[in-house]
Amino acid sequence: MHSPVELPPLVIEAGRGERHYWRDLWRYRELLGFLAWSDIAVRYKQTVLGAGWALVQPAITLAVFTFIFGRLAKMPAGDVPYILLVMSGLLPWQFFSNALSGASNSLVSNTHLIAKVYFPRLIVPLSALAVAMIDFLFVALLAALVFAWQGYLPDWRIIFLPVFTLLALLAALGAGLWLTALTVRYRDFRFIVPFMLQVGLFLTPVGFSTSNLPNWREFFALNPMVCVIDGYRWCLLRGDPGIHWPTLATGVAMIALLLLSGVWYFRRTERTFADII
Repeated sequence: MHSPVELPPLVIEAGRGERHYWRDLWRYRELLGFLAWSDIAVRYKQTVLGAGWALVQPAITLAVFTFIFGRLAKMPAGDVPYILLVMSGLLPWQFFSNALSGASNSLVSNTHLIAKVYFPRLIVPLSALAVAMIDFLFVALLAALVFAWQGYLPDWRIIFLPVFTLLALLAALGAGLWLTALTVRYRDFRFIVPFMLQVGLFLTPVGFSTSNLPNWREFFALNPMVCVIDGYRWCLLRGDPGIHWPTLATGVAMIALLLLSGVWYFRRTERTFADII
């Protein structure tokens, strides 16, 4: 007869979850992968176009911006086609928008888990970013097709594109942690976030270049996505327009502040999620 398998003892003590929170985050990495896969499957399950829905919104936005601001308003685009100026700004904005929207609703969408079992709640908004990353790949494919259609190839600067993509991801995570924690307590934020993103699309230089408004650069730099979009255009449009280093430095500082404060507020309110949600 086989001897019974001895399981490691489970130690329950006050404050252990706080002391070992980041270690637990790594221990529950399989749950992170499961939730991410579940979010991806739910998004595309029983849809006619499937992943094609990830292309519909940016394609329509690209067409509207190009027609209204490029053809009618004659917005300057420098030495590059206006459609490429918009596409290089829309690519990171769409990524940020999808990531922020998914992260901000993540806790409310998983109430059945939050109220029943313990795990580091930070896993939930992190897993929501996976869908945005998949959508980003499809929008990147659309961007590649547009650039090929225009016969315009980026140069060596494209190797820095992952750096600015990471900055967009960190900005979305920082803002998402604030909003998902606030949504648990104030459900009005489920309606506020889409409105914020809709307004933000026009306040962020997606349809224009910040180099056209040099006197407003200090103001635009407070928006963390401005340095990301400027960086994308520098990478994809062969350095035209060039990087404005004060704007980049301010944007990176704003992203760091947003991320650190988001983690702080999320951890501060995390212990009350199960009671409120």
